[in-house]
Amino acid sequence: MSRELSISEMARALRSGAVKSEQLVRAALDRINACDTRIHAFTQLNREYALNEARACDLRRREQGADNLPVLHGIPVAVKDIYDLAGQPTTCHSKLRLDHIAEQDAGSVQRLKDAGAIVLGKLATHEFALGGPSFDLPFPPARNPWSLRHIPGGSSSGSGAAVAAGYTRLALGSCTGGSIRIPAAWCGVVGLKPTYGRVSRHGVFPLAWTLDHSGPLARSVEDTAIGLQVLAGHDPRDPGSADEPVDDYCSMLDIGVRGLRIGVARSRFQHLAQTSAEFLRGFDRASQWLAQEQANMVEVCLPDDEECVAVGRVILAAESFALHAKDLRSRPLDYGHITLSRLVQGAAVSSEDYLNALRLRRELAARMDTVFERCDVVLTAVTLDTAPAFTSAGTAHGWPAQAYAFNVTGHPAISVPIGLSSQGLPMAVQIVGRYFDEALVLRVARAIEKLSGWEAQPLPELES
Repeated sequence: MSRELSISEMARALRSGAVKSEQLVRAALDRINACDTRIHAFTQLNREYALNEARACDLRRREQGADNLPVLHGIPVAVKDIYDLAGQPTTCHSKLRLDHIAEQDAGSVQRLKDAGAIVLGKLATHEFALGGPSFDLPFPPARNPWSLRHIPGGSSSGSGAAVAAGYTRLALGSCTGGSIRIPAAWCGVVGLKPTYGRVSRHGVFPLAWTLDHSGPLARSVEDTAIGLQVLAGHDPRDPGSADEPVDDYCSMLDIGVRGLRIGVARSRFQHLAQTSAEFLRGFDRASQWLAQEQANMVEVCLPDDEECVAVGRVILAAESFALHAKDLRSRPLDYGHITLSRLVQGAAVSSEDYLNALRLRRELAARMDTVFERCDVVLTAVTLDTAPAFTSAGTAHGWPAQAYAFNVTGHPAISVPIGLSSQGLPMAVQIVGRYFDEALVLRVARAIEKLSGWEAQPLPELES
């Protein structure tokens, strides 16, 4: 039932009494029970907690009425297993953290609960949001609901898979170099990396302090906007949290793109060997859709992607090594082999390398800002082909993606589906905006979603 309704439709049905929270949660649990032995999106499913919370929501609605209840009241969600959930393990998909029990909810989890959401459980990730997909960890890697032979992308692998499989309309992910937008693109869902500091990272296990972003993955752009409305805002417990006004992300979603200046960054990837011809045709269709809606399309040149990736990798290597240095010295064999091989690279990063990367990062952010002097948002790629099969996923850095740059610069970026490939696998494009202009990013993504017809796309038929 819940997988057939959007978040706003569920909310209306709950307010009218047409459906109960317990029905929504049971429908989600039934779907998970039927499918997750193959998809492995969940590392921990809190069945009794979710049902008890649903009954409490239904009772509160009967006693207090529905008019003043928060937007997600009684609606099931799920969170990546690097977010703290009070009284529950935060394993980070790693042997090193199996016994870690969170004392309190992460800031974003608390915001979801304050909005009435029911957290079904914890979702698979690559180990410490870095090493995967890997088979030498305590939990199996999540699989792509569109084809179990293919990866869902990472590191928010379980979040992308859970939404695509119809377990929930909204999940929390994290993004250090593309870890929200890549699984969103390959799983055929919407994934938003907000502006750096827009969403709290308090209680989220870090990978790289100055690159990490928290954000939503959802079934639709509207669901994403609703999620961001709940999540956005200053949190003094997060040193990187931004004290900036929060827009109304839902009110302008459907006014279209007429008159907007949309920068097309096709030259950034069109000649790369990793760019598939089928994706390039899909990207051009998306550009044509926007032009037909009377957006003003202008060609733009973004900062060089290889330079952005090089800067990001130096920063990531240095910061992740500093975070894990103690365990790397005392328990190296408790890491998965992919994670270990990546973390130890940080030992070779000098202070000179790190500081030069930070300096160049500021230059890249300034260059990106100048792009927005010519346009309101940028249309570009997030992944250059459909999801790789598990047999070809040995090195995550070889994935055909262009997401790293906007973690380096901190600009908001969203992945939105544009259709299926000839193999039946999702394709997506990326919209990038000015700092804290998520409202416009969502508006353009919503236009693409409508023009592509993706909002009517049924969930994947799961393989037996």
